Amino acid sequence: MRHGMPLDDRDRSPWLLSLHHAIQFWLQTNTNVVLACSALKSSYRQILYQPSDPVKLVYLTGSFELIQQRLRQRQGHYMQAELLQSQVDALEEPEGALYADVAQSPAAIVEHIRQAFK
Repeated sequence: MRHGMPLDDRDRSPWLLSLHHAIQFWLQTNTNVVLACSALKSSYRQILYQPSDPVKLVYLTGSFELIQQRLRQRQGHYMQAELLQSQVDALEEPEGALYADVAQSPAAIVEHIRQAFK
């Protein structure tokens, strides 16, 4: 991604398996964690956790234009704004997730999530 090339499923596999092991450890140790990852496809989320796992999913959503603007404003980040379209093309919106609009302030998003998961 740093070189302007999107990752493919083979590239993502070790990363997803590593996150799966971390999630299983946190579940076994009853540790509360907030984990942020793109997990764009349903098949990726199936690797991360099972439907029976007590995992809550938050789907941060927003307009292409807003997300692209924010990507362009970042300094020194590995993902180039030009890769956003490949991310959108790969996206399979999650079922059963709490949706949160990134057009809101971070504080409003956190409050929305906290209220939903009380």
